[in-house]
Amino acid sequence: MNAIIYQKDSNKIVHFILDKSDASANLMDEEFCRDLAQCVSKLMQDDFIGVIIRSAKVAFFAGGDIDLLYKTQQENAEQLFAMVESIKQSLRQLETMSKPVVVCIQGAVLGGGMEIALAADYRIALNRKSTVVGFPEVTLGLLPGAGGVIRTTRMLGLKKAMPVLTEGKNIKVKAALELGLVDSLVDEESELLPLAIEWINNHPRVSKSWDEKGFQLPGGNLNKPNIAQVVMIAPAILKQKTAGLLPAPEKILAAMVEGVQVDFDTASQIESRYFVELACSQVSKNLINTFWYQLNQIKASTSRPANCPEQAINKVGVLGAGMMGAGIAYACANKGISVVLKDISLEAAEKGKQYSERLLSKKVSHGRISEQKQREILSLIQTSASATDLKGCELVIEAVFENRDLKTQVTQEAEQYLSDETIFASNTSTLPISGLARAAKKTENFIGLHFFSPVDKMPLVEIIKGEKTSTTALAKSYDFVQQIGKIPIVVNDSRGFFTSRVFATFVKEGIAMLGEGIAAESIENAASLAGFPVGPLAVSDEVSLTLIDKIRKQTEKDCRAEGSSIPPHPADKVVDQMMGFNRQGKLSGAGFYDYPEGQVKHLWSGLKQHFYKAEAQTELQAIKDRLLYIMALESIRCMQESVIESSGDANIGSIFGIGYPAWTGGVLQFINHVGLEAFAARAERFSIQFGSRFEPPELLKEKLKNGECF
Repeated sequence: MNAIIYQKDSNKIVHFILDKSDASANLMDEEFCRDLAQCVSKLMQDDFIGVIIRSAKVAFFAGGDIDLLYKTQQENAEQLFAMVESIKQSLRQLETMSKPVVVCIQGAVLGGGMEIALAADYRIALNRKSTVVGFPEVTLGLLPGAGGVIRTTRMLGLKKAMPVLTEGKNIKVKAALELGLVDSLVDEESELLPLAIEWINNHPRVSKSWDEKGFQLPGGNLNKPNIAQVVMIAPAILKQKTAGLLPAPEKILAAMVEGVQVDFDTASQIESRYFVELACSQVSKNLINTFWYQLNQIKASTSRPANCPEQAINKVGVLGAGMMGAGIAYACANKGISVVLKDISLEAAEKGKQYSERLLSKKVSHGRISEQKQREILSLIQTSASATDLKGCELVIEAVFENRDLKTQVTQEAEQYLSDETIFASNTSTLPISGLARAAKKTENFIGLHFFSPVDKMPLVEIIKGEKTSTTALAKSYDFVQQIGKIPIVVNDSRGFFTSRVFATFVKEGIAMLGEGIAAESIENAASLAGFPVGPLAVSDEVSLTLIDKIRKQTEKDCRAEGSSIPPHPADKVVDQMMGFNRQGKLSGAGFYDYPEGQVKHLWSGLKQHFYKAEAQTELQAIKDRLLYIMALESIRCMQESVIESSGDANIGSIFGIGYPAWTGGVLQFINHVGLEAFAARAERFSIQFGSRFEPPELLKEKLKNGECF
């Protein structure tokens, strides 16, 4: 056997040692399935008093075989169904044999590993930060298929089990103990085995509560009014969160509710059917492709220059203590990096530091960190009004307003105090890096680090390579982004780079539809139903129409200087009209929305008067498609122009940076989801109706001709 080692000790206790050969982690794959069945069969013929399940790896168990799940289609679904049913049968035999089974847990116990643990009678865990439990399957469009749904629900009850199963969050070991998912903690790894042996000796005969006569579901069955009420409103709550676009949470809820109304074995089959159904779904394929394969490639630094040694940054300078600069300073200090937060006055810099203080105070009040930890983090942020304090910084990040002259000024002011090795990064979201780098003496050290607001919540950083950016600067920047716990994507220099350029098409398309006469309510609702977190009109107000107008005028000015031009966009006329109405956005208190003090914002009634046309109304699907397609088409152009070089960077960047709906798997995976031929045909029809911005790019035509995907 290559996945499980079967051993019996002198106490007549059998040990199942999980140790997949030639692998760093244990997986719930076909080999494990066979070995588990053989071990259980051998056990039933053996003379023993109990079983201990433990791992020889650093982590207890890595989970399911993602490759197998990704390859599963309707045609071979029976193979997956048979495998999970076999695993369940083996675990059920262990569970019902009346002899004690103990699991010794260290490291991560997620997904399939947690399902093994729940089949045991007692779970002992190592009390370490690295020991976490949970069911992350829902994040990949799946559900726990080896008994996780059924056992968790019977163990915790419907109400407590719902967040554990539907949210996919890792649960720290102490919280798992309080929930009842873990039974005991030990402080040293050497204590795991003795305690397991002791428990077996003290509990010669055992049975699960749900196998005993008169079992009552914790918290109450469906006939209890408060539980019935929770179950009735839960689908609506889930649909509000997922817009009905992510089927896994709803299937998990269905398996839970249906499962508690039947016997254990029937419930187990219900779970298996839902599991296989989800594994075959295209949404699951999208999520696995992007959130597993492509995200892991980014974490493995595939876009980072391989010939540069890894380096940690110890001191960072941040120029500009506004919301973005203050957020960057917090992100650095929170990871133990010293920060010089500089602004034009010490008062302004101190105001920026207060942002970190507020975030940390909130953590203290929620019991997530101690007051001592708060003081330690804040002590890492040095406020300043003098560029001389930047001496010794290994990285300086400029985060001032989107004004080329101002950026030039702060770059030159800072550079005289920096070493030849210091990396200088601009947080610009639109201005080309190569142009900004001309203000620097060492252009090879100049790079773009585009953070997203609010920095403490947004996980993405877009790294922009200028024409002369060195591989050393890129490698150091990549390492820094990962050091502060963010996700890096790498793009080449271009106006708007990747994220801002693609995001602008979403905003402009929504505004253009308003200009055509489509009801503002339809535009915003369609965006929500498509899975976007915010509608294009609402986000325009957040960004401000003033900024949208400034970016357009700056772009036109730069293009004239370069001897080129950009075609007018139908959204431009609407922006001009709104500016003429003195409605610049949320900051001014009036934009596409009204912002009455102390009340919920609502769409401005004047939109109907000035823009609405009854004959322009169309089906919601067309509006959803226009928003989804325009961003995907611009992403193809970015790849065609080598602005972005990897589909993984495009997909991850679009979801984590600019809110492209997660169910799609990202801008390019959405095209694969639709099918290149169908996508190209729909885009062609849109181009005839709405203009050349929807014309299929040459790269799409090439891939379609060659039978390739993105």
